[in-house]
Amino acid sequence: MLNIVLVEPEIPANTGNIARSCLATGARLHLVRPLGFSIDDRQLKRAGLDYWREVEVTSWDSLDALFASLGESDGIIKKTRAFFLTTKCRRPYYEQHFEPGDWLFFGRETKGLPEPLLAANPERLLTIPMTNKTRSLNLAVSVGIVLFEAMRQIRLGQKSTATDEHG
Repeated sequence: MLNIVLVEPEIPANTGNIARSCLATGARLHLVRPLGFSIDDRQLKRAGLDYWREVEVTSWDSLDALFASLGESDGIIKKTRAFFLTTKCRRPYYEQHFEPGDWLFFGRETKGLPEPLLAANPERLLTIPMTNKTRSLNLAVSVGIVLFEAMRQIRLGQKSTATDEHG
């Protein structure tokens, strides 16, 4: 199972759509406060339709609280397979080999992930390549692109392992 982390998401419809993608793939959704909306928001539920209650969602008071639960500290990730999506790097997401249990972090719609977090983990930064005419993609679209690529890789890996075992 993959872990999708939204750091301080601002738009309820994006979070609702991401929740639906998490349900479709079996991913866990982690929300890091402060949120730009209430979990009871009508727009959030409308975007997630009636699926919201079926999604595995964990809320965190801060990134530090989430990192502490993973045994990490100071925002420098050493033990956890965590990747940070940003427009501020050149390494495409599809060059990363994803595995079950990976953590994929996405920042808020207007500012992305915190700069100190990116600076502390330069080898874990990934981007979605775009032409220079596009500043960024919608958060729900970005999560969908990377989440489904990770799922594709994991499923291919499982198929090739099964093929290797059975001839």
